[in-house]
Amino acid sequence: MTNMKKAMSWDDPDVARYEETIALKIPGYLHLYDMTDRLIAAHLENVASAELLVIGAGGGQELVTFGKRHEAWNMTGIDPSSRMLEIAKLRVERAALKQQITYVQGTIEQLEARPLFDAATCLLVLHFVKGLAQKQELLHRIVERLKPGSPICLAAINGEPGSAAFQIQMKAWKSHMLDKGISLEVWERFAASVGYETEPVSSSVLHELLFEAGFKQATRYFGSYLIEGWMAFR
Repeated sequence: MTNMKKAMSWDDPDVARYEETIALKIPGYLHLYDMTDRLIAAHLENVASAELLVIGAGGGQELVTFGKRHEAWNMTGIDPSSRMLEIAKLRVERAALKQQITYVQGTIEQLEARPLFDAATCLLVLHFVKGLAQKQELLHRIVERLKPGSPICLAAINGEPGSAAFQIQMKAWKSHMLDKGISLEVWERFAASVGYETEPVSSSVLHELLFEAGFKQATRYFGSYLIEGWMAFR
């Protein structure tokens, strides 16, 4: 195996291909964003205009998906990677979106205290946050920025890496990626990153983290191998 321990960097030039490769890696990738959009839209159906908080907005999939469908949604997109935010900005420009989009390079702590948001997304982010306390802190910060009753849509790699069930899921996921043209080297780097650069938790632990942070009524709405999508409410 080559380059298995090469540290991943969101500012690496290779991330320019993120938009192209991520949909090959994750079965149903676009469905995740479509379903997320429809769930938030159902919640906001009687709201004339809305403010959305997008955690991990780099790459721009949420911004483009939401923006093409909802001109009355304004969005604040946060990402620590300048490279990934540049990709998001280019995608938004190509899509000629009319919304007001605020880009923040950094973390949620750098947001001003107001305004409060009508909904938040945190898609494919939480497994990169190491430590249960740090994951809960992020979720608590999101709760603080939401209006009462507002939803979060969250997707992450969930599971117990040492378990037989996790390994079976990984084997099947490997088969999918290789069949879609993802190289063995890229797969090996991803597989080696689990528990090293990413820290998945089980579904039950995630549910507890959401509850302890102040969310309620958590329901699972998406699944793709080890990736789960959850919706919960402040």
